[in-house]
Amino acid sequence: MKFSISLSDDKSNARAGRIQTDHGIIETPIFMPVGTVATVKGVHQKELKEEIHAQIILGNTYHLYLRPGLEVLQEAGGLHRFNGWDRPILTDSGGYQVYSLAARRKITEEGVKFQSHIDGSRHLFTPENVMDIQRIIGADIIMAFDECTPYPCEYDYARRSMHMTHRWLKRCCQHFDQTEGLYGYQQTLFPIVQGSVYPDLRSQSAEKVASFERAANAIGGLSVGEPAEDMYAMTDIVCQILPKDKPRYLMGVGTPVNILESIALGIDMFDCVMPTRNARHGMLFTSEGIIHIKNKKWERDFSPIDKNCPASTSQFYTKAYLRHLFKAKELLAMQIASIHNLSFYLWLVKTAREHILAGDFSSWKAMMIPKLGRKI
Repeated sequence: MKFSISLSDDKSNARAGRIQTDHGIIETPIFMPVGTVATVKGVHQKELKEEIHAQIILGNTYHLYLRPGLEVLQEAGGLHRFNGWDRPILTDSGGYQVYSLAARRKITEEGVKFQSHIDGSRHLFTPENVMDIQRIIGADIIMAFDECTPYPCEYDYARRSMHMTHRWLKRCCQHFDQTEGLYGYQQTLFPIVQGSVYPDLRSQSAEKVASFERAANAIGGLSVGEPAEDMYAMTDIVCQILPKDKPRYLMGVGTPVNILESIALGIDMFDCVMPTRNARHGMLFTSEGIIHIKNKKWERDFSPIDKNCPASTSQFYTKAYLRHLFKAKELLAMQIASIHNLSFYLWLVKTAREHILAGDFSSWKAMMIPKLGRKI
């Protein structure tokens, strides 16, 4: 994997870059749609390419390991061939599931023992076998195994967890470097910075992660309930320490406002389930603010969903029609809303990139932030 920076903003830490993988180029800053179980919910691969203009999508190690299972994925030739997506893929290591399945898991130095949410069967994830699992899944970018601490989190727990994550990282790197991919293309390992909302822990973790000298780095354990100000503060601290010549990935973030603020801090890559999850409940993100499309105020609004978002879905369908579909409980409602929200997110980061290259990102961001966060 190769990364180059085309231009940096002179009034912030925002930068426009390019990541080169064996499955294609990723222009940064970039948002990555989440395809947890080998699909972005309700969206065809053709729509991801031609309508949403996604350059990379995510899969989830925990979910794919359980279903369809490693034998099926390996027999298929990896996730790219299994789901028909021929552009880059990133897989989460399962660390977030360690956080979210608290009632079903036990964390030890060896790794994490957990019960399947599907059938209750028992499994063990270790730093080593998570590398093997992600080799079999075949993502271009694979994540180190870590513990994502909850919020709030006591300092001593966050410290112990962080140090364990660092020990796990060493094991991940050693095992990754001793193995090879299965399908004839390169895979890249991203370490993850932890440390909850404690500045000294975040600094320590960023320094430790940087010392492994991998091709890129990620920031985890944020957007788990902490105030946005804490998220930005921790992100800023870490970005000041992580190498400037390598991509920085802020995991699980977030709202359009979160994304623009974090781009300004130096983040290059984002993912979040929010655009699709919220879309299925009728919440639309637009260039003028947030729309709850089920509200009666949109019943006779025959204007496009978002006239500024260039996606044909956003331009063709009206707010009144989409509201009708939701009220009628038509499946098409969730599909249209999902395509629109993802198209908007990809439009937002593409436009941010254009303004970085044009030299006016900071003024454009200052104009956009008040609109993006308001309810209309």
